[in-house]
Amino acid sequence: MAITMGIDVGTFESKAVLVEDGRILAQARRAHDMLVPRPGLAEHDPEGVWWGDVTHLSRALLAQVPSARVEALAVSAIGPCCLPVDEGGTPLRNGILYGVDTRASAEIAELNERLGESAILALAGTSLTSQAVGPKVLWLQRNEPEVWARTARLHTATSFILERLTGVHAMDHYTAASWSPLYDMGRQAWADDLHGICERSQLPRLLWSAEIAGQVTPEGAEATSLPEGIPVTTGTIDAAAEAVSVGVSRPGDLMLMYGSTVFVIEITPGRVTDPRLWSAPWLFPGSHAAMAGLATSGTLTQWFREIVAPGLPRDTAFETLAQEAEASPPGARGLICLPYFSGERTPLHDPQARGVFFGLNLTHARGDLFRAALEGIAAATHHIVETYSEAGAAPTRVMAVGGGTKMTPWLQATSDMTGLPQEIRRVTTGAAFGNSFLAALAIGAAQAEEIDTWNPPERTVEPRDLPAYAKSYPLFRRLYEQTRDLMKELPD
Repeated sequence: MAITMGIDVGTFESKAVLVEDGRILAQARRAHDMLVPRPGLAEHDPEGVWWGDVTHLSRALLAQVPSARVEALAVSAIGPCCLPVDEGGTPLRNGILYGVDTRASAEIAELNERLGESAILALAGTSLTSQAVGPKVLWLQRNEPEVWARTARLHTATSFILERLTGVHAMDHYTAASWSPLYDMGRQAWADDLHGICERSQLPRLLWSAEIAGQVTPEGAEATSLPEGIPVTTGTIDAAAEAVSVGVSRPGDLMLMYGSTVFVIEITPGRVTDPRLWSAPWLFPGSHAAMAGLATSGTLTQWFREIVAPGLPRDTAFETLAQEAEASPPGARGLICLPYFSGERTPLHDPQARGVFFGLNLTHARGDLFRAALEGIAAATHHIVETYSEAGAAPTRVMAVGGGTKMTPWLQATSDMTGLPQEIRRVTTGAAFGNSFLAALAIGAAQAEEIDTWNPPERTVEPRDLPAYAKSYPLFRRLYEQTRDLMKELPD
């Protein structure tokens, strides 16, 4: 048996666990802010959040179990992100976040026109959207030339943390696939032609997620209290580690992550090249995955709490709102919510989409509004599931994970809308726990199939056939289609 550490840096919170053969010895978490300089922009402070959370959490875990001898570490983080650093590894600006940051719309349009959308899809296995890092690098080059002139290396969140821990500039293939059009999916390598976006020397070395990328340096050990020389895996995006944590391992397995955004990963028999979805090599050689994600999910519930229910005690607010939502019938008394409060990612890929509450009258109460918001997220998730089926990758098994699984009306509405049972595992810690398993895999202390022993199924949420949703879902789809042009005319 080996003790491994897993750390995950999320959008609003980071978590960490110390695990021995599937048993959690210690856990810690730390909240942080997402910076929104103006609508459409989303950033993190790389020193204070990415590296700061890793050092804080590793020290917190080791303080809880001083006798623990950590044998390996794996880290995941939000992704894909874009961070330029200078020759010494110092960040030159805040990190630009994943698809919730839509600053590079003009660069996406230009690259699509210059390279051809079909050529990009053939190269990268995915279309250019706000999730792609390539256009954001081009935005950086054009809009911040003084930063670009000093940029020696480009990072995502995990590769920045890896370099701080080990001195190694490397990234996993799963993350690199989101750096379209810089990554060649067929060759599983950086593209031969980088289209003037950046230089090859600025890009990290490519490895697999569970490979040992390096060892903790003396500087890394001093900052984290970890033993010098212990192995560190390449790392990956948080959602991928979360999928590992709940047993997603074979074609047809789908993870539904209830977090700040809903994120979906399905293991597929081969490459999926539907432009509405994202495609990537999975974490291990020879495997593939297709991804999808909403732009606003848990963040919408946070907005609702702060704007609509500011008087509720913060520590019990969601419990109260969930109870009020359960008192409202399915269909929320005729209310429909489009949850596009930050634009929308898959399958719409529309940064100009806007949030809507439709059907309000004077009899509606706060619980109806909150239920409508949860049902709107569930309907958007149903739209994603339909897209997988249309792409020839209908899911056969769904595993739910994340903080939102504790909100019963949201969880149940998702099964009811999609018609899919959702399996809930015993451990819901998520990506940090998945990282501890990946670290154990990397040093031979666990085998892939042992995740079902580490984290066995605990319960299943069964779908119900509800006439209210059979009626409201088509209206949900039509409401967006019929207001899409109006949304584009709204001021930023």
